[in-house]
Amino acid sequence: MNASSLTLTKKTHSCVRLERNGQSLVIDPGGFTEEDAAVGADAILVTHEHPDHFDESRLRAALESNPAAQVWTLRSVAEQVSAAFPGRVHTVGHGDTFTAAGFDVQVHGELHAVIHPDIPRITNIGFLVDGSVFHPGDALTVPDQPVDTLMLPVMAPWSKISEVIDYVREVKPRRAIDIHDALLTDLARPIYDNQIGALGGTDHGRLTPGDATRL
Repeated sequence: MNASSLTLTKKTHSCVRLERNGQSLVIDPGGFTEEDAAVGADAILVTHEHPDHFDESRLRAALESNPAAQVWTLRSVAEQVSAAFPGRVHTVGHGDTFTAAGFDVQVHGELHAVIHPDIPRITNIGFLVDGSVFHPGDALTVPDQPVDTLMLPVMAPWSKISEVIDYVREVKPRRAIDIHDALLTDLARPIYDNQIGALGGTDHGRLTPGDATRL
């Protein structure tokens, strides 16, 4: 784990940007997030194929804006973009480790959370960055090692708040920061903040899109 501090910038919904030593890594620039969310990034990670996490136009804009930028993702996403960017799109899965733009990344998880029993589950992977920041995508994956900062999918069609609270309790991060929150109205935010904060057992907060914090 690199000792230099990370800067985390929240983008809309599940997208976050991590920066250190002049290099940047963006996770899940999907269709709900800003059009330029991944532009200029040195590395892009995508957890799964759902459009609120993977948007082909945003990914292409990022790869075209920085000819050195590369993508790490699972097969279902890689198959859609790898032909247009030979050698720059890498397929990874659970248990893999790699270095992206100077960040050490471990892959955890295999399947998307259950939306409904009648809907087939797709693949989903989470990324643990520098042994510190974990972004699970659309799953409540618990890495087999400590997590300092958990990017917490706070509200989704596939979850309820009791599961979110229990997930925080099981991971036991030093802090949890909300993601997957674009569908959460301002009326609901205090309810989620209070219950997760009171019952999760860790420091819990959220960032307005565009806001940044040092980790």
